[in-house]
Amino acid sequence: MSSTRGNSLVTPVLVAGCLILMTGFSIRASFGVFQIPIAEEFGWLRSEFSLAIAIQNLAWGIGQPLFGALAERFGERLALVLGAVVYALGLVLSSFAVTPEAHQFYEILVGFGIAGTGFGVILAVVGRAASDENRSMTLGIATAAGSAGQIIGPPVAAYFLDFMNWSSVFLIFAVSIMAVLVVLPMMRAEGGAVVASAREETMGEVLRKAFYDPSYSMIFLGFFSCGFQLAFVTAHFPAFVTEACAAIEPGSLMASLGINTTSALGAFSIAVIGAANIMGTLAAGALGKHYSKKYLLAAIYVGRTLAAGAFIMMPMTPTTVLVFSVVMGSLWLATVPLTSGLVAEIYGLKYMGTLYGIVFFSHQLGSFLGVWLGGTLYDQFGSYDLVWWVGVGVGAFSAVIHLPVKEGPIQARQFA
Repeated sequence: MSSTRGNSLVTPVLVAGCLILMTGFSIRASFGVFQIPIAEEFGWLRSEFSLAIAIQNLAWGIGQPLFGALAERFGERLALVLGAVVYALGLVLSSFAVTPEAHQFYEILVGFGIAGTGFGVILAVVGRAASDENRSMTLGIATAAGSAGQIIGPPVAAYFLDFMNWSSVFLIFAVSIMAVLVVLPMMRAEGGAVVASAREETMGEVLRKAFYDPSYSMIFLGFFSCGFQLAFVTAHFPAFVTEACAAIEPGSLMASLGINTTSALGAFSIAVIGAANIMGTLAAGALGKHYSKKYLLAAIYVGRTLAAGAFIMMPMTPTTVLVFSVVMGSLWLATVPLTSGLVAEIYGLKYMGTLYGIVFFSHQLGSFLGVWLGGTLYDQFGSYDLVWWVGVGVGAFSAVIHLPVKEGPIQARQFA
């Protein structure tokens, strides 16, 4: 069925969605930079703030299908406003928190805020606004915008921390997420033939079909490792590099770029991952238009597994940190346009936000465990090595479990 939407790749909806994702993910990606400053100020164990970030990720996962359903029932713009307000409130309250329990509680609000301004809401409206031939690429572009935020957020946070305390940075971030709502009037997707074809089914009917479909379960389970790996690296990699990497030699390439300490290298590495991911997600979006999404996903998980295994077995130097950051970054969020596109391809666009949000909950369960285990096992063993190997194992599992997924519209298949 051909779409009634125009053939333009760049639309106001896509531009606005990219700006919102870029801002929200700039903030989210910077939390790992605050691990050491907050722990040192209050004398906390590494696991205390790690648990706060882990709870944030879990709340994000719980909130994603809820905000997706809210957007589909009352409109994306209402969901985005609510998400931004909750996001800002969580950051403001966190800036005044002085106990681990307070941080952990307020990160629930931050997590729900990320859900309301994140992929579940944005990708659904961007996908509906795109033509059939451009949908995979537009999903890749929107996902890449989140990666651009990852380039911006950690270095900006590190820069601010040089001359102000962490709580003041949180307040700046709260203002930033509210300011992005100026683009909200652009977030309007017009209905088309693809959406209209799904209107005969209720949300309950579509959800029932998905829940009884083994392919949906495999997509759900496969997305777990993505969250585990990404959240662990985002939350703990800056601290890991700060403490375990060999010193940066004066006169080296890193020093010439103004990166003279391993703490600066840790923040820079997250930005490098984000930069590499822009190309990776755009490539995934383009390839998803022509090739099997499930096989592309399996290849990405194999690549991540090999990259993480090789990195942890080698002595850590500034060079290996940068090489790993580039490789991992190219595979970072490349799963998102493919996974969301696979959900849309199989189950349709009308309830894509809700269906993808449920799948994303698995991602965030993995995120919770990746961040929490990272802090807990570090405190217990003084090393992140065990968590790295768990990440290698779950990555291999995801590569395998995507292979039996049945692609194509579910209406074309018969169920037993």
